[in-house]
Amino acid sequence: MLDKLSLITTLIFDVDGVLTDGSVFVTESGDQCRTFNTKDGYALQLAVKCGYHVCAITGAKSEGVRHRLNSLGITDVYLGAHTKIDLFKTYIADKGIDPACVLYMGDDIPDIDIMKHVGLAVCPADAAEEVKVVARYISPYNGGRGCARDVIEKVLKIQGKWMSTNAMSI
Repeated sequence: MLDKLSLITTLIFDVDGVLTDGSVFVTESGDQCRTFNTKDGYALQLAVKCGYHVCAITGAKSEGVRHRLNSLGITDVYLGAHTKIDLFKTYIADKGIDPACVLYMGDDIPDIDIMKHVGLAVCPADAAEEVKVVARYISPYNGGRGCARDVIEKVLKIQGKWMSTNAMSI
């Protein structure tokens, strides 16, 4: 896996079950609320500042998700994705990204198609068994509990951007 980490220029994440623990709190008015991990958030915003393409493709339709990710500098947020692979193909074509340079982290069945088309497919510790079979790396952390930080940190460390003078001054 280490050889793949050195090629990564693009980080794409599912949201529910990856950037969150998959729980959805529903208010009396029907609003859906999620909890994000601040350590994941730190790593995500650092990856953006270091020049990586960072993207989220999710079936979630909550504008709160977009707001949280935008606040971290992530502008490529695709909500309400029914067929994620189509959005993925459009995204990499529009940005001119080689799929071999993409790390994708997913946790459930809708993520498997994309995971089969990227350079490095990864998942959280609590991903569905079918996803774990496809993943090249399984984080020791659960979704919403540091799994995104884990993989981002590995990419930045192998590429010399974690704790570097440049990264720390960003």
